[in-house]
Parts: sequence; structure tokens; C-alpha cells
Amino acid sequence: MENFTFYSPTFFVFGKETENQAGAYVKRFGGTKVLIHYGGKSAKSSGLLDRVEKSLDAENIPYVSLGGVKPNPRSGLVYEGIELCKKEKVDFVLAVGGGSVIDSAKAIAAGVVYDGDFWDFYSGKPIENALPIGTVLTIAAAGSEGSPDSVITKEDGMFKRGASGNAIRPKFSILNPALTQTLPPHQTAAGITDIMAHLYERYLTNSKEVEVTDRLIEALLLTMKHEGPRVIADPNNYEARANIMWAGMMAHNNSCGVGRSQDWNSHNIEHELSALYDCAHGAGLAVTMPAVFKYVMNHDVMRFAKVAVRVWGCQMDFDHPEVTALEGIEALRNFLISIGMPKNFAELGAKEEDIPKLVNVLCRGDGRQGSISGFVTLNEEDCTKIYEMMV
Repeated sequence: MENFTFYSPTFFVFGKETENQAGAYVKRFGGTKVLIHYGGKSAKSSGLLDRVEKSLDAENIPYVSLGGVKPNPRSGLVYEGIELCKKEKVDFVLAVGGGSVIDSAKAIAAGVVYDGDFWDFYSGKPIENALPIGTVLTIAAAGSEGSPDSVITKEDGMFKRGASGNAIRPKFSILNPALTQTLPPHQTAAGITDIMAHLYERYLTNSKEVEVTDRLIEALLLTMKHEGPRVIADPNNYEARANIMWAGMMAHNNSCGVGRSQDWNSHNIEHELSALYDCAHGAGLAVTMPAVFKYVMNHDVMRFAKVAVRVWGCQMDFDHPEVTALEGIEALRNFLISIGMPKNFAELGAKEEDIPKLVNVLCRGDGRQGSISGFVTLNEEDCTKIYEMMV
């Protein structure tokens, strides 16, 4: 296990009707004027925004609103939010929505207190200061409600990049699993896939003797394996949604990633798909992960064999561990297909003729130098082959 620091100060409020407490928690964490940031019609039509606004009214906290966040959130709305916050002298950002809304809120919160272009943070500059952020979560997926991370798509060039810093960890996050019961099955399945990807990206490590976090990751993968089919079969299963929602937070607040190197190549490769085709991030990961894993498997075949045995119930072939490893990867792929995720480029809406463009942006765009690094360093030829495996 490697040296590490871990700081996770978010105050979590979990359970039914907890969104009605949003105003009280904004007040508790010092907010005196709020930007309510949200996505589209569902936040309004469901009555959720009304309940959040009433909770702020009850605490005599004024607010302004900015909706319109799209999946794969865009830089243009971030710039709009930064200017609105400065104009209205906002001192707290409240995200009401899923990972895209929270990521956009984080970018706004960092940009308001920064003299330069907020995109600097998405080009490698650490985020050290930001307005305080709270969240009311509506989908279990990205884990942004408990993480120091944010992903934004820059519309000039359609670069999808991440930023990080403890300053953008939410001060509080309200998690009511009942708010996810009205999600379409595809969105629920995409969220499950994203959670599993966050776990696999940490599991694929070159660090030695990390049994504690290995076991935590395996337990959460087993939870998704159990609860995923239950919630697809019965969208109103509150207990299944509750377990998935808490697993989603644990998968990405980095409690499972401390003391170990991590991968994130599957995320990097997928980001180009969702940036170009505007597909759901989880759907893109369902196609990307099996291809990446098969391509890099021989770098540490026993790591793939271990998760195959411990999570997917495969029998260990000690003479041919690569057989066990492949069985585990195929079991993951079949599971994702079984909950409604796509299995190839065609089902995702991606095009084989776009592969050179995808690779160029992935490996050369926005200052990159011809490769991406993680569990294995992948160059342009590697990435081309991986995309071809998805076809």
C-alpha cells in the first residue's frame, strides 16, 4: 500500500423526503444567497424544485436559478453561471440533479472565485478555492455528490476533460433514493454501469498489497451485481435503489482508491464517445470497458482472474489464468447487456469511420502528447485497436 492522504468532509443526509431540509443545510454551511442549478423539465414537473425553493424560503435565503444542464455538461452554461453568480453576489451553489448538474455546479463554484478562465482547471490546474456547494441528488451514477471531481465538455473542440480539488467536494449532499424511482430504465442501467466503472478503474492498479481496498471494491461490485437486476425488474424497489445510491457515493469518494495507483483509461477513451455522439456516459462505458480490459489483460492477468473469481463466481484455472480472466470480462459484459446496455459501436450510435478522429482528440487534443496513462500506458495505435474492438 502506498502513502496517502484522505479528506472527505461532505455531510450526507440520506432517506425519504430529505430534500425538504435543503434550506436548513444551506444555512448551516453559511449560504446567504444561492444559485439553484438544475437540468431540465423533470426537476420542475416532479415538484422537486418547488420543494427545494420552499425549504430556502423557510430559512429566508434568497436564490436565483439556472437550468438547462445537459448530459455531458457544456462549458457555455458554466460561463453563464459564473457571470450570473458574480452579478447576483451568490455565495453558495446548490445543485439539484445528477452528476452532470453537480459537475456543472462545481465548475461554476470554482470559476466564480477565479480571475482566469475556469477551463484552466480542466487543463490540469488544481482547484484550490471555490464557493461552497450542496447537492440534492436525483440519479445514482457519477458519484459527484461525494467526490472532489468534475467533468465538463468544452464546446470549442468538444474536449471532455476532468478537474479535481477538495475545494469542490460538496459541503452537504441530500440523497433520497425515492427521487430515482421515476428514472427511465436506460438511465438507471447507465448509472449502474458508471458506478461499476468507478470501481473497476480503482481495482486496476499496479500497487501491491492493497487487500483492504480490493475487498471494499469487490463488495460494492457484488452489491451492484445483486441490486442491478432487482431495480431493473422493479423500478419502485426503494431498498434496491437505496443500496445502489449509497454504493455510487462510496465508489467515487475515493475511500476505495486510497493507497493505490488507479487506471481511468476506460473513462478517457469513453469520454471521446460521449463528447462526439452525446451518448450516455454509462452506455459508452458498457461498450468501452470490455474492450479495454481484454486489450490490457495480460499486463496483470491475475488481477483480472481475481475479480473474475471473487465477484463473478468463475472457477480459477491456475494453469491458464488468462482463461479465467477472459471469463470474468465476458461475465461483466453479459451483465451489462442483461440490464439493457449496448454491446457495440452500432448500438451506441458510434461510427467506425470516426475512429481516427476519436483517437486524435483522445491522444493529441487539448495539449496531450500522444498517449494516455493508467494501468497501462496506451499510445495512438493501442487506442485505435481498442476502438476497433468495440465495432
